[in-house]
Amino acid sequence: MMANLFSIFEPSSSIFNFSLNWLSTLLGLLFLPYLYWASPSRWSLCWSDMMFTLHKEFKALLTVSCVGSTMFFVSLFSLILYNNFLGLLPYVFTSSSHMVMTLALSLPLWVTLMVKGWINHTQHMFAHLVPQGTPPVLMPFMVLIETISNIIRPGTLAVRLAANMIAGHLLLTLLGNTGPTMTSSIVLSILIFSQILLLTLESAVAIIQSYVFAVLSTLYTSEIN
Repeated sequence: MMANLFSIFEPSSSIFNFSLNWLSTLLGLLFLPYLYWASPSRWSLCWSDMMFTLHKEFKALLTVSCVGSTMFFVSLFSLILYNNFLGLLPYVFTSSSHMVMTLALSLPLWVTLMVKGWINHTQHMFAHLVPQGTPPVLMPFMVLIETISNIIRPGTLAVRLAANMIAGHLLLTLLGNTGPTMTSSIVLSILIFSQILLLTLESAVAIIQSYVFAVLSTLYTSEIN
């Protein structure tokens, strides 16, 4: 039962050992040209306002102005958001629920920030290992704690996003598999209503986790400047 339950996250269709399910990650790109060649609609205006709001918020979080950095984090937010929402559609592979994708987003970003920080701001990176006001006796322990917390950052970013997407999809699948076995119409109505509520919750989680991933990435970037 557990193997069948988790099989919804396994890529199944492939050609020449290349999984076609991962192509669902690129489906979000199909929505972007519509914003440029079509006449403005409520959806496009709403999306533009949201992107502009995120741009201003990320710019405020960055302590030092970096040209184009806010657009990178806005694009990162859009990519994760599209994949989270596409995963809620039936028979669409949820790529953001896999550590392969989430680590591919967080690990290169973290490595780039660490290389830039230790090369250009070496003293600042050393000072960041010891919080201000730490007693001399506790300094070695604080250095160890800060080093470990810094190393596990890409892992926490990746695990947070993947775990939240997996948890909701497992609940949706588990409740959906019990539907055909229901004989009582009252219980079936309660099940359908709970599925609708859970789907609404998952839609909110898709937005929140995209925002959290982008904001934490922005905060990690601001620490090295």
